[in-house]
Amino acid sequence: MADSLRKPRSRSASTPARDTDKGRRILDAAISVFAEKGFFNATVSEVARRAGVADGTIYLYFKGKDDLLIRLFEEIMARINERLRAAIASAPTAPEKLKAIVRAQAELVEAEPAFAEVICVELRQSSKFMKEYENPGFKAYLKLIAEVIEEGQHSGAFEPGCDPHLLARALFGALDELHLSWLLSRSRRFDLHDAAAQLADVFLRGLMPVARPRREPAGG
Repeated sequence: MADSLRKPRSRSASTPARDTDKGRRILDAAISVFAEKGFFNATVSEVARRAGVADGTIYLYFKGKDDLLIRLFEEIMARINERLRAAIASAPTAPEKLKAIVRAQAELVEAEPAFAEVICVELRQSSKFMKEYENPGFKAYLKLIAEVIEEGQHSGAFEPGCDPHLLARALFGALDELHLSWLLSRSRRFDLHDAAAQLADVFLRGLMPVARPRREPAGG
């Protein structure tokens, strides 16, 4: 099973393409069912009913519920990474790029909470996903943030002594918790854009170069 999750899937002649109308309907139905009922409680039959297909049709496109979740995650991460690349394309400096990354994610979470709930909440309920899947989309996401931080270190905007990849994970952790809190506080949701801007400001202050005392010339 682990190998089947780690290796790219090859499409046989009898396997329908992922982007067919029926496959798209199944993925859309899975998003809504997982967000509404939770991954653990959701069933393949419920996804099939929501998609308007027979139960067995699901297995022509996906291996089961865990495979559905993985395919959803791949699609969501592709969309996030595409949006983040677009967000930083016009930002002139590394600090502005980090702000754009934080802002773009908040906008996506607010615009598509069902997608966000699948990533922030439901993925944690799949032991196969957490233990066996290599997360290429997530690795690309962290690499994008790390490259922005590294750019800031080279330009002098950020303190050069810290590991960009470690800092990228730290930023992800803070954003993940912020988005999770917003998604779970449905009856009294706070202003996500304002909270994201505050988080970006705090994170950027932590990245600023450390002011070091001037060394007096010897014998001065």
